[in-house]
Amino acid sequence: MSLADTAVIKQHLIDPEICIRCNTCEATCPVGAITHDSRNYVVNSDICNLCMACISPCPTGSIDNWRTMPKARAYSVAEQLEWEVLPAELPCEELALSSTASETAPNVELQSPAAPVVGNLQPVTTTRYGSTLPPWSAARPFTNLFGPRAAKKSIAATVTGNVRVTEVGKDYDTHHIVLDFGAQPFPVLEGQSIGIIPPGTDAAGKPHHARQYSIASARNGERPGYNNISLTIKRVLEDHQGKPVRGVASNYMCDLKVGDQVQVIGPFGSSFLMPNHSRSHVVMICTGTGSAPMRAMTEWRRRLRGSGKFEAGKLMLFFGARTQEELPYFGPLQRLPRDFIDINLAFSRTQGAPKRYVQDLMRERSADLAQLLADADAHFYVCGLKAMEEGVLLALKDIATTAGINWDDIGSSLKSSGRLHLETY
Repeated sequence: MSLADTAVIKQHLIDPEICIRCNTCEATCPVGAITHDSRNYVVNSDICNLCMACISPCPTGSIDNWRTMPKARAYSVAEQLEWEVLPAELPCEELALSSTASETAPNVELQSPAAPVVGNLQPVTTTRYGSTLPPWSAARPFTNLFGPRAAKKSIAATVTGNVRVTEVGKDYDTHHIVLDFGAQPFPVLEGQSIGIIPPGTDAAGKPHHARQYSIASARNGERPGYNNISLTIKRVLEDHQGKPVRGVASNYMCDLKVGDQVQVIGPFGSSFLMPNHSRSHVVMICTGTGSAPMRAMTEWRRRLRGSGKFEAGKLMLFFGARTQEELPYFGPLQRLPRDFIDINLAFSRTQGAPKRYVQDLMRERSADLAQLLADADAHFYVCGLKAMEEGVLLALKDIATTAGINWDDIGSSLKSSGRLHLETY
C-alpha cells in the first residue's frame, strides 16, 4: 500500500439535511470542486484544495462539515449524491490503521482546512468582488430559527394573499405571495430568504428538499405591524435550455389559495442586508424575481421616509426584463415618487426596439454611478440570473476606469467594506 493510500485527510462535505440548494457554494468555489444533481450538492475531494472560499457565503452553514478519512476511503461524488444525511465519523480504530501506517512517513501530514489560496488560482467573479460582510450599519439578522438543526424543523405559515404581478396571458407568470406566521415570531430583514418545503416526494420516493426564495417585504411585515412576509415567485415551466419542465416548488406556490398552509425553514442570510445609517445610498441592480430583495429595501425606505424619522441618501434601481409585460411590479413602480427613487428599466425583447440590458443603462448613468462608487456611504446590490453578473461587473469596471478610479483598488474596497453584494442563480 502506498503512502498516499494510507494518508489521513479532512474531507470537506455538505450536509444534505441543511442545504437549501441555493448554488452559492458552487458559484463561489474557485477550483470547481463543487457539483450537484437534482437532489444534492457535493464536494469532489480530488479537486478541493480546502481554500475555505465557500464557507462564509453559505446561508445555512451546511457547507461547514468535515470528516477525518483515510484518503483511500474518501467518499466519492457518486456516494455523496445518494446521501440523505451525513455519515457518522469513522471509529478511531479504523482511523488508527491508516495513521499507524503513515507514521513512518514524516512528510505525510493530516490535511486540514487552510487559508484561502491565491497565487495562480482565478476565482469566479463572486469570490473576487462579492462581499460576504454586511454593511457596517446593517441591523443584526436572525438566522436558522427553523430547520433540521433548530428546535423546530419547520414552521407552518398561512397563505393570506396570492396575486399575479405580471400581465395575465403572458408566459412569464410571476406571483406575489403573502405568508402569515400567526403568533409564532419570525423576524426577518430585507435581503434575507426563507426555504419552502413542497409536500410529497420526488420520482425516487424521497421527500422534496426545501427551495429558497428571497423575502420581498420590509422587516415590519408585508402589512406593517403584522407577522407576515411576502415572496416573489415565477412559475417555472422550462429549464435553462428551454426544455419543458414543471418546477415542483414554484408551481406549488403559484397555485396556492388563501388559507392554505406551507412549511417554512429559515430565515437565511447575514450579509445581503441594507445599510441603516442616514447618509447611506443604495444602488439596486436586478432582473426578474431578483427584484424581491430590492422591493423589500425600497419599501422599508419608503416607510421610514413616510414616518419623517429618517432622511436617507439616494435610491437607484436598474431593473431588467424581456418585455414590460414580464416585469414584476411594473404598475406599482410607476407610482413611486421620482424624488424618492431613481428608476431605470431595461427591456431586451420589446418588438421593434433594440435590446437593452441593465448594464447598458448603467453605462448611460456612468457619471452618477462613478460618484457613488467613490462614496463610502454607497452600497451596491445585484440579484438575478447568473448570466447578468459578469455584464454588471464589467460595466462597473468601465465606469470606474472612465472616471479615473482604479478598479482593482475600488473593487477590493467594495468587497472588504461590505459595499458590493452579489446574489445570482
